[in-house]
Amino acid sequence: MPTTGRDLLDAARQEITEITPDEVAALQSSGNEFALIDVREPDEYRGGYIPGAAHVSRGFLELKIEQVVPERATPIIAYCAGGVRSLLAAQVMKTMGYDDVKSMSGGYSKWKDLGHTVTVDKQMSSEQLERYSRHFLLSQIGEKGQAKLLDAKVLLIGAGGLGSPTGLYLTAMGVGTIGIIDMDVVDMSNLQRQIIHNNDRVGTSKVESAKATLTALNPDVNVITIEERLDRTNALEILKDYDIIVNGADNFPTRYLVNDACVFLGKPIVDASIFKFEGQATVFDPGNGGPCYRCLYPEPPPPGMVPSCADAGVLGALCGTMGSIQATEVAKLIVGFGEPLVGKLLMYDSLKSQFRVLKARRDPSCPVCGDNPTITELIDYEFFCGLTEAPVGAEANGH
Repeated sequence: MPTTGRDLLDAARQEITEITPDEVAALQSSGNEFALIDVREPDEYRGGYIPGAAHVSRGFLELKIEQVVPERATPIIAYCAGGVRSLLAAQVMKTMGYDDVKSMSGGYSKWKDLGHTVTVDKQMSSEQLERYSRHFLLSQIGEKGQAKLLDAKVLLIGAGGLGSPTGLYLTAMGVGTIGIIDMDVVDMSNLQRQIIHNNDRVGTSKVESAKATLTALNPDVNVITIEERLDRTNALEILKDYDIIVNGADNFPTRYLVNDACVFLGKPIVDASIFKFEGQATVFDPGNGGPCYRCLYPEPPPPGMVPSCADAGVLGALCGTMGSIQATEVAKLIVGFGEPLVGKLLMYDSLKSQFRVLKARRDPSCPVCGDNPTITELIDYEFFCGLTEAPVGAEANGH
């Protein structure tokens, strides 16, 4: 005779041990280590879930459970809305080699009825659910990670060659607040690489041009424009409100200024630079054991030693490569996945299509982030870099 749904459920009950919500709560309180798996559909999970639960909907269980619980010996407790789907899910996991799998009887409904704690994440609109759907499919991001992105605040130093692609991708991925500081105007020579601007905006404010592009791309994002020169009088006040600073400045006074201010404020810097056909990127985060900019470059080169993009030129597409890397590093820091470039310097040679990664170590004698810092406040960075006077607007202009 054909096997019925009742037959399958009865077989699962004989094979899978059931555990009550009170017993699950007691295990959590006692600190017992186990994986709690919510096998409900995404819309059910959005309405609330048990704290500490990982979401692997029943339809994707076989494909995703190994990513969430890689060790087969890990104890697993599965739950659904009422305790039926979790029994069948537990049975599947057992056939996949997970030895210790249980199902929570009564499911999430019983858990709530008994008054146990539940968690409800940031509620997203139907448009957001569609816009960020490809992020939701990544277990390293999911809806929780997307909520972190939407709550994050990132400041772009410069709306130029690096700020353009970085800003576009941060906006597309849904970083909720993006500040842009730059006091330059759009020039025709910018358009070969600064893809956030266009022909119609030549002669207009770069920050306003960038805002128009970014808000058109994603209305979720609050773009804050700061059309002023970044210097030691305002740097701490401007930077303090942001979680991460993205440095796309093309002059040494600004790079040292941003570094020192971020060390004092405890902010990570996602840094990149470009020159002709080469680029490099790193994350300066002394608070997490990495170096700061001064650890790698204690002193600036003599004035005029390193030509600017205006003097030496730069491959336009190179800005896109390095800006995309910066955006990726920002996402990793916000959400908490992968290995950020802290303590690593990524070098890219576009002529050879080669990447290299060099170790970058914190200098214990660094005057700013070292064990006994000698620089404890912002200094005169034009004088430090051998410049008697910085060009108007140069402090925050991008490549």
